[in-house]
Amino acid sequence: MAITKIHPIKSTLKKALDYIENPDKTDGKLLVSSYGCSFETADIEFQMLLDQAYKKGNNLAHHLIQSFAPGEATPEQAHEIGRRLADEVLQGKYPYVLTTHIDKGHVHNHLLFCAVDMVNQRKYISNKQSYAYIRRTSDRLCKEHGLSVITPGRDKGKSYAEWDAQRKGQSWKAKLKTAIDGTIPQAKDFADFLRLMEAQGYEIKQGKFISFRAPGQERFTRCKTLGEQYTEDAITQRIKGQIIERGPRPQRKGISLRIDLENNIKAQQNAGYAKWAKLHNLRQAAKTMNFLTEHGIEQYTDLERTLAEISAANDEAAAGLKEVERRMGELAVLIKNVTTYKQTRPVALAQRKAKDKARFRQEHQSQLILYEAAARAIKEAGITTLPDLAQLKTEYARLDKEKERLYGQYGEVKKQLQEYGIIKQNVDDILRVTPGKERSQER
Repeated sequence: MAITKIHPIKSTLKKALDYIENPDKTDGKLLVSSYGCSFETADIEFQMLLDQAYKKGNNLAHHLIQSFAPGEATPEQAHEIGRRLADEVLQGKYPYVLTTHIDKGHVHNHLLFCAVDMVNQRKYISNKQSYAYIRRTSDRLCKEHGLSVITPGRDKGKSYAEWDAQRKGQSWKAKLKTAIDGTIPQAKDFADFLRLMEAQGYEIKQGKFISFRAPGQERFTRCKTLGEQYTEDAITQRIKGQIIERGPRPQRKGISLRIDLENNIKAQQNAGYAKWAKLHNLRQAAKTMNFLTEHGIEQYTDLERTLAEISAANDEAAAGLKEVERRMGELAVLIKNVTTYKQTRPVALAQRKAKDKARFRQEHQSQLILYEAAARAIKEAGITTLPDLAQLKTEYARLDKEKERLYGQYGEVKKQLQEYGIIKQNVDDILRVTPGKERSQER
């Protein structure tokens, strides 16, 4: 599991970089990496990009922190997850420095990236939508590496300290939720529920929002802060057996998965939910059969073949998109290096003519460092003739449009793949088909 937070850097960029690159925290800088810049000179490289921006705002950079649960991830694994997160979120447009700190009880990443991109010097927009994308990407990467993930909605707004306290059984909120969940089945009505809670030692404060305080707890906890299922109205309805903790909401349109009633604990514990689940399954079975009829699928093998074709198209679209993104990343870095080289080359030429070269270098150290880094990067890329900057930007713009087209195509194929995947799972559930057995049933 990883918890993320992001904040802007408005001043002291060098100080922030020095902090995240601290050798004592990064195993002697073994857990430091960068993209589009050198971590030793990232501050002056960021500043040059910022100086090129017409209107960059007050932000110099953005600082993203990704914290992992104690003992879940190794430093190397955390660093790899952080690198993949940076590459997916920033899409090769923004130079960054990534470090992994191992000096505390939990491993955590620091990602510091420039506030403007390398091609057009456009500002990175940090808002709720961009942060939600960071969270989703981080959760997906954690799943891929076998790490736990916070359930969406249930732990919304929870700090790392609170999550860790709950994991260790020390959270007041976690204990209160457990007490409420255990008391509801015993209560006849809400008044009886309050009596039973009081018998467990909880002090009750009733007002606009009902609150509880356990023995030894300093402040009252409002029930509404525990989640949707812990408001006064929700508890009253749960006592009456009208609702339980919600799972995924059924879709009104389209087709969703049937519910496995035999292995569904909610259905076994709550008659109301079981009734709803049976009706849901009947509706989804009907929708599944209609879908098969509309698409001319009469045999199971037809469904398997169609799904395989869509899966192949999905893989092809994903590979094409990945290739375009890779090339755009290469171009972004090259554009940045060529721009830097052209802007700082006059200073390098002036140094050659200077009588006191040591003094000249001292006075123009930042520009000379940038020139040497850009020249070295261009040489390492195998480029012998400096490319035309306008042509590079034209190619980048063309690829950007192609990327947008491929994203649309990939989204459509992915949606189709998910739809057919649900259809196949529903058919398997209806027919009770076991993988490996002969599948010759007709619809």
